[in-house]
Amino acid sequence: MAPVIHELQKQKIPFEVCITAQHREMLDQVLDFFEVKPDFDLNLMKQGQSLNGLSAEIFKNIDEVFSSSQPDLVLVHGDTTTSVIVAMAAFHKGIKVGHVEAGLRTFNRNSPFPEEINRQLTARLASIHFAPTLRAKENLLRENISEGEIFITGNTVVDALEWSEKKIEDLTFTAVSDVTGINFTGIEKFVLVTGHRRENFGEGLNQICLALKKLSDHVQIIFPVHLNPNVQQEVYGELNENKNVHLINPVSYQIMLWLIRNCEFIISDSGGIQEEAPSFGKKVLVTRENSERSEGIESEFAILVGSNSHCILKEGLQLLNSPFKTEAGNPYGDGKASKKIIYSLKMHFGLI
Repeated sequence: MAPVIHELQKQKIPFEVCITAQHREMLDQVLDFFEVKPDFDLNLMKQGQSLNGLSAEIFKNIDEVFSSSQPDLVLVHGDTTTSVIVAMAAFHKGIKVGHVEAGLRTFNRNSPFPEEINRQLTARLASIHFAPTLRAKENLLRENISEGEIFITGNTVVDALEWSEKKIEDLTFTAVSDVTGINFTGIEKFVLVTGHRRENFGEGLNQICLALKKLSDHVQIIFPVHLNPNVQQEVYGELNENKNVHLINPVSYQIMLWLIRNCEFIISDSGGIQEEAPSFGKKVLVTRENSERSEGIESEFAILVGSNSHCILKEGLQLLNSPFKTEAGNPYGDGKASKKIIYSLKMHFGLI
């Protein structure tokens, strides 16, 4: 949402920013990086909090924000619990909802869980849908969303990458080493790994770790480990003693983009990384059974490998032996999504 916020500022359109701090540690560094100052910080993160507990807290606290702000429109993004609960709360108050990154679908209610249902529910609540791609628009039309409510804009993640480009270029190997604790002097090449999806908790993560053990015989692996205890316990339990696997704390957005730019390829279940990697010409082995981002798969920037250790290892070794090369651009946008979103909003409200 940061590029949208910057565009609202640029066009002098009044707005206020509310955060729930669903992920406090990861949020604060992003706010600082993108120079965003929230007007409302609900600070709802609690250790071991359930999805129902978080939902109840958002419902309980967001009314005060609406009463203070009196918005004509609430913009929510993507598929988080925050997005769907705030959208529903706004609907209860008769406030219009605009959904940024609308229309992504797997049509499998349990994959990703709970994000797939979050997106579908938000679509029923929203009045304006900002679809990143034609495929996303077609998904919404299949659900009987009015075509006049859908605007194809591209994904704001590409805007964010362009805004971040200079800061990434300024980073040196030494600076990244200081932050991560990894000595890059002895690393000729590395594979970047991330993982956080609930659908992979347990046996799925165990199989992914098994593949990483075998892959680490051929290449160095850098794995910023998500803070969720379900991820931490499995990953550190399986990989902590492996000298070729560098387990580190979650890194800042700036460091993550640097790692994406400099790695050989990526193994991840992250939707954001599937959208970011094409801008750097990098391939992603997606550790999921299906993906709501089919455009990356069709343009060969991504391969679905699930949590199958054999498949992960096979595709990983193939990429090491035959590095991915392409001239294709990012299928998720041209870096102008934020401008298109604000233009669409002006059209919707009859301002142009």
